[in-house]
Amino acid sequence: MRALIPLLAIALSLSACGSVPQSHERQPLHRNTWGLSPRPDVQQCLADLGRGKAAFTPVPDTYYGAGCATLGTVKLASIRGDQSQLGVSNLGPVACPLADSFAAWARFGVDRAARQILGSPLVRIETMGSYNCRSVAGSDRLSAHAKADAIDVSGFTLADGRRITIQGQWNAGTEQERAFLRVIHTSACKRFGTVLGPAYNAAHQNHLHLELSGQSYCR
Repeated sequence: MRALIPLLAIALSLSACGSVPQSHERQPLHRNTWGLSPRPDVQQCLADLGRGKAAFTPVPDTYYGAGCATLGTVKLASIRGDQSQLGVSNLGPVACPLADSFAAWARFGVDRAARQILGSPLVRIETMGSYNCRSVAGSDRLSAHAKADAIDVSGFTLADGRRITIQGQWNAGTEQERAFLRVIHTSACKRFGTVLGPAYNAAHQNHLHLELSGQSYCR
């Protein structure tokens, strides 16, 4: 099939994750907008995500060149907490399996920890984005972000108006705030293959990097 007229690539400007930006404005080489059915595994993932009451829109498969692509991805509008929908900010396309794990972590790991430790439900998760065509700093290996397989989480807004951020409260927060952040970090390590936070290096002082790939690499 002939490629459709390229659209502007979805490229989010991420400030950390120890990686070097590559072609943030790269034009897509090919985009599947013919309405073809997704692969069976993606169909199953979309069904699972829907059963979890996440609000999302499937994103057309797009190839950007240089190994960068967004395949089988979704755009999350909100995810379900125990009592209400949770907003998500600044999040671009996310690989469906990652979105599904992220939604479960938000509900069972973050929302419940917020209520139990901080005494208030979660209303929003702040992120620094997902997809970005770039390589890992100091190597020619593509970052997981280059295939929308990673999310950088920077903070949380609670129903009582408090805002808890990785940068602000990881070390300098109250005892309860620090406990909350460490509990959700530990919870993330049980759901994602790679979790990188402030204890990993200076580039992660302001966020938690979450990706499915890896073998329980938790820092």
